Amino acid sequence: MASDSPARSLDEIDLSALRDPAGIFELVELVGNGTYGQVYKGGNNDGTVAVSDIPRIMPAASQGGNESLGGSSGQNDSHSDSFGNSSQDSTLMMREVGPRRRSSAVSNSTLPDLVQPGPSPLVSPGDTPGAQVGGVAVSGGSKASFTPFVDPRVYGTSPTEEDEKNSAAAFADELLKAELEQARLNEARKISVVNVNPTNIRPHSDTPEIRKYKKRFNSEILCAALWGVNLLVGTENGLMLLDRSGQGKVYNLINRRRFQQMDVLEGLNVLVTISGKKNKLRVYYLSWLRNRILHNDPEVEKKQGWITVGELEGCVHYKVVKYERIKFLVIALKNAVEIYAWAPKPYHKFMAFKSFTELQHRPLLVDLTVEEGQRLKVIYGSTVGFHVIDVDSGNPYDIYIPSHGQVTPHAIVILPKTDGMEMLLCYEDEGVYVNTYGRITKDVVLQWGEMPTSVAYIHSNQIMGWGEKAIEIRSVETGHLDGVFMHKRAQRLKFLSERNDKVFFASVRSGGSSQVFFMTLNRSSMMNW
Repeated sequence: MASDSPARSLDEIDLSALRDPAGIFELVELVGNGTYGQVYKGGNNDGTVAVSDIPRIMPAASQGGNESLGGSSGQNDSHSDSFGNSSQDSTLMMREVGPRRRSSAVSNSTLPDLVQPGPSPLVSPGDTPGAQVGGVAVSGGSKASFTPFVDPRVYGTSPTEEDEKNSAAAFADELLKAELEQARLNEARKISVVNVNPTNIRPHSDTPEIRKYKKRFNSEILCAALWGVNLLVGTENGLMLLDRSGQGKVYNLINRRRFQQMDVLEGLNVLVTISGKKNKLRVYYLSWLRNRILHNDPEVEKKQGWITVGELEGCVHYKVVKYERIKFLVIALKNAVEIYAWAPKPYHKFMAFKSFTELQHRPLLVDLTVEEGQRLKVIYGSTVGFHVIDVDSGNPYDIYIPSHGQVTPHAIVILPKTDGMEMLLCYEDEGVYVNTYGRITKDVVLQWGEMPTSVAYIHSNQIMGWGEKAIEIRSVETGHLDGVFMHKRAQRLKFLSERNDKVFFASVRSGGSSQVFFMTLNRSSMMNW
């Protein structure tokens, strides 16, 4: 029987049986020389690289308002990456409002979480090695594409004379410790210990860090949804699974089909999609998709892996809304809105509930709210503004019509703790606070710094806007700026998905290739940027 005690020398280790470390670890920095050559600090290779700079102290900024962005400074970066030329950096500022919280990594895995036992879907995706985003990159071959700064009002920047004395004493103490440690290592050189279960030692920081997966998708990424810890990615040409529990590998699931929007409902074993040339609302069974990777269930393989919802075509947008035990599916069509509800076994499908046709304004964005736990109302956005349909009576009415003329609606956010009666409506580069009867509830207009290409509500009670020059993060309650990541160069970004403290988005570059980015925005650490 093999012993569970750790090996004490090379004589006790079968080196030929160890896995080739190539591709498993990434070298972080050279830490010294050993008996068998140079010794490096390493970390798990999870298929990602850092793209946000190490935070730097920004010049002192004036206190001229909650949304002041302060000064900026130039920065030349010697690293090289696919993002091309560097440019002048800009600022990121945060207000400190809470204690810091640190997260820890759990077990490593080399196959997708759905292929072998792994973390529970209830565990944050960031708690796996494939999602370590808390560290600040100290070395590597990529140039930062996003530039955060640290507000000097949060971190002091001017050392005092006492600080300098303490620093000198600490340096001398560290030097002595290093000499003693080197002497101990010289004595122990005859014994070498191989750690076959290294932990990810990427330096930890409470500063949010944007990372990107190395995988380049040959066609534009249109949507994505988390399935456990892994990410289903929908593109112009198919559906793929991005393995976040290992090394960022990609598995093809469906080819030659366009996926415009998707949501994973794990409790129902379904993936809801708008897909295909005719923009049909098609529902795939997760067990069938899982078998596309494993090929270990002949019974599942024989069955059809999807059904269509109501034979609907020309779908523009949908929203899954959970109310108590009911899951509603509200769908925007060319000139209509349909509401379906999930029927459990023996039906196990979405069934028609309400239909509203011949609408005056074509819906582009749709949502559903339950007022005071009693009245269902559809909210939808068009090129004219925002409108409501009372589900019981079927009567439509306008709740907000901007004076701009034609607009692009970005997001409908039902505000928490308002009994489903108040919302933030985002369009163009603005957002307004209204209730379901069209009354303005706050004398505040959310104003983005630039026209966003994508806007999304995230469950840290914030709203994010992705523009060509920056990613802005704002309070959903007040519209005030909480933080901003400036791009090194103009680029188009698109929100994909979010869960807990992880936000995923994609870039689209010339030639149609896309990459997946993600960042951590847990509330306590974010407020200590």
